[in-house]
Amino acid sequence: MYKLSHPRLIHLLDAVSGSPLTQDELAQRLNVSTRTTRTIRTDVALLNNVMVNHGAHLLHQRGNGYQLNIYNPSMFERFVSMVHNTVTIPRTSKERIVQIQIMLLTAEQGIKIDQLAETWNLSRTVIQNDMAEVRVQLATFSLSVGSRPRIGMMIQGTEKAIRACLTHLIYTEQKETKQALGLIENLFPEKSQQTFSARFREILISHKLYISDSGLHWLTLYAVVTLQRLARGKALMGSDTEDAHKTLIPIASELFLVLPTTSPDNYQEIAAFAIQIQARIATNHTLLSQQSQQEASKLMNHILEYIHQHYPYDVRSDALLRRDLHRHLSQMIVRVKNYVVTVNPLLEHIKRHYPLIYSITLAAMAEWMKEKNYWLTQHEIAYLVIHIGVGIERNYDFIARSPRALLYSDAGNAITLGLEAIIRRQYPQLEVERICSLESLKDVDTSQSDILITTELINVPIESLVVDPFPTQHQLEEIGRRIFVDRTHFFLLDKYFSESNFLYVEETIEQQHLFKKVCDYMESKGLVENGYGISLQERESLVSTMMGEYIAVPHSIELFAKRSMVYTVAAPRGIEWGNGDKAHLVFFLAMSKHDYEQAMGLYDLFQLLIKNKLGKSLSQCKTFESFKERAYSELC
Repeated sequence: MYKLSHPRLIHLLDAVSGSPLTQDELAQRLNVSTRTTRTIRTDVALLNNVMVNHGAHLLHQRGNGYQLNIYNPSMFERFVSMVHNTVTIPRTSKERIVQIQIMLLTAEQGIKIDQLAETWNLSRTVIQNDMAEVRVQLATFSLSVGSRPRIGMMIQGTEKAIRACLTHLIYTEQKETKQALGLIENLFPEKSQQTFSARFREILISHKLYISDSGLHWLTLYAVVTLQRLARGKALMGSDTEDAHKTLIPIASELFLVLPTTSPDNYQEIAAFAIQIQARIATNHTLLSQQSQQEASKLMNHILEYIHQHYPYDVRSDALLRRDLHRHLSQMIVRVKNYVVTVNPLLEHIKRHYPLIYSITLAAMAEWMKEKNYWLTQHEIAYLVIHIGVGIERNYDFIARSPRALLYSDAGNAITLGLEAIIRRQYPQLEVERICSLESLKDVDTSQSDILITTELINVPIESLVVDPFPTQHQLEEIGRRIFVDRTHFFLLDKYFSESNFLYVEETIEQQHLFKKVCDYMESKGLVENGYGISLQERESLVSTMMGEYIAVPHSIELFAKRSMVYTVAAPRGIEWGNGDKAHLVFFLAMSKHDYEQAMGLYDLFQLLIKNKLGKSLSQCKTFESFKERAYSELC
């Protein structure tokens, strides 16, 4: 077997095998910077040095890019097969984290850190650092890692959770990379997957049950994992089967008989297959247990009530939303209780384009997750976002709503009417609500308005602007600048970023230490309410705020800020953010209930920084002025 010097060369080989690709297209597929051609040219040269003796060569043609020229097909086919079947030593933290999980989940005996370090030619400290993230990822399936003297590390948790975790790891590795498939292929052969898949589809079709290709793939992976676990004597015993619908038990029994196992029929195994079928086939409300539907009703009411109490959106009476949300939650609860993982192909799109609804949904679900001790993946949350977002937009159309202003004047009713007329002539699209007295102002929901226009200085929990009873042209223009929010990136940098909220960290720092340092500062300065730091850490424990390209955006579950703002941390050495990722540029986002809709434009700014791969370069800025200047120049 031949081993390529770097796993990225395998991705390069796979990329060019299909069709010619330009240098920029290769850079995107290999996740390297498009600003330099050196990396791509070096990788191409390394791959050519290997392939020259195996029947192929990469050629570069102007206008077409890199094209694979195969002059000995049989020799090249053997070479590709050897490359993909080679069990490579994991070179990155991400690869090691996957490899360690597979080893722990399938080990007959304990695994020792010293043995791993010796096998992979690494220090014990490196493996221990990886184990911290391994424990975090296993915890999402309620699994933990125990350790015994002279025995080593062993997995702790239910058999149902172990199978779910293995299924998820195989799916992820097959979809995203082939680096760890050497070990996975030995344990869970792909030929077995293909055989089971074809037979499962026949059985389901014979019973008039429709399943998508993705659903069939998940069901097949679960079957392969089940076969491997049964071969090791790890049968399901005492597993909860109440969610398995009785009409699916006979069908699940047929699927179980497809597995070439000598294990006797086990009702728990059959019921587990029934739940897997139930979770993967097309929506069928009649297959849901009464208990699941009752729990879904309680959760639905909690979500809608939470949104009403914490945000200015009341969608509790939306019958269509209640029906769709209840149906989705009933099925989601079955999946979550039984560790049935689902993947939302639009996850990144939803997080990028609906950040407000995503935050609202996660906040509404946090209390339920804590109470039930359930774990919701980003994919499950994203599916909920679609339902909740559609309901809110149907009732409020908040993205395109007209700006709103409160108007108060102590100069008498006639003067107030005159001032309102002047403002309306200048800004006819502005919705204006007159306030007759300071007492009535106390009863107004200021969160529904963007600004208070007043003829005297008043202490109110909303942005205010003092104008003359007969406002000057400058004051009228200032109203426009304040209300009709400029969402350009330069405006966002000016409004939400500041020198006092910028920190350059030259030394190595741990994530938790950074969280405490920044959150304590923000709370002590009165920038946010007490509890911001606790809520921020809880948010991070639910779903990582790493956005990509060395940029992280930690923020709290609820709206704690006095006014929306960003605290920027530049860390050129990088901060470990979990799953092998490092954050070099960290934006602590604090949102206020008075202007959070306008501040959502910040997510567009963050996405642009990610798209342009500016995380590392901006993290080199030692001062706020240099950060702002470089950001300006890069975004021009």
